[in-house]
Amino acid sequence: MSAPSDIDTLFQLPLTEFTKARHALAARLRAAGQVAQAAAVNALPKPSLSAWTVNQLYWRHRKAFDQLRVAGDRLRKAQASQLAGKGGELRGLVEAHRAGVAELSTRAAALLRDAGHPPTPDLTRRITTTLEALAAYGRQPSAPPAGRLTADVDPPGFDALAALIPRRGARAKGAGQSRIIPFRQHTESDPTKKLDAAGKKRQHEQERQAQHAAATAALRDAERTLRDARKAAAHAEAALRDAAARAKAAEKRKAALEKGLDHAVADADGARQEARRVASAAEEAAQAVADAEEQVRTLESKLESNL
Repeated sequence: MSAPSDIDTLFQLPLTEFTKARHALAARLRAAGQVAQAAAVNALPKPSLSAWTVNQLYWRHRKAFDQLRVAGDRLRKAQASQLAGKGGELRGLVEAHRAGVAELSTRAAALLRDAGHPPTPDLTRRITTTLEALAAYGRQPSAPPAGRLTADVDPPGFDALAALIPRRGARAKGAGQSRIIPFRQHTESDPTKKLDAAGKKRQHEQERQAQHAAATAALRDAERTLRDARKAAAHAEAALRDAAARAKAAEKRKAALEKGLDHAVADADGARQEARRVASAAEEAAQAVADAEEQVRTLESKLESNL
């Protein structure tokens, strides 16, 4: 039994089936002698509705999901290049990032409706915030586990975001160094020359300012995207109110028609009863005519016999 693949399957199930399936998986693992894995599975919290929706975006719309993470990586690297004085155009990357968030937000609303949950403004905001956070992390190893989220993900803070930004002066791949590389390269001809205390302090301050500026720029972009998402959510809420008003008016018209139909049915029943009464009276009158005609024939016959 492969616990990782079984856990992936667990997070792809409808949210209402999660707890029962989790207990069943833990029981199977225990029966197979995998006690530690069974305990880990049993400890998995049930995802919130917003986290479950983002998980489904990962499992069902992987291409769009991966494109958003790639857009986040590219935007972060471009921002780092600008801070390092290399220039570069950010507008196209920002637009690609926003388009990725918008596309996945639209797909999230469809997923929620299909699952019987209305995409409320608050729920949409939480999903958008998580998507923004995952885009900020990109495909870094420290990113939250896409597809297995159990709660909303907050955007990385200044320190964490700066740590995700590639810096200048990176050594060759595989050299075993940390992926957090100083922004500023040494300019001394002798690479073994050490900085004095004042130089180290200046370097540290420059790096701190660069990291802060990068995080601030990323935060501004995230705030702009959040404003756009809130506007879209407000429009959706207004459309929902209009639809609810139209539905209410339609219900009133339906009730009026049903009431009119009830009156028409009652009138028809009364007319049928009247028709039956008239038919019965007509039948009785016809019988009376027949009886009278018979009596006349009898009397005429007697009169002729007496003549």
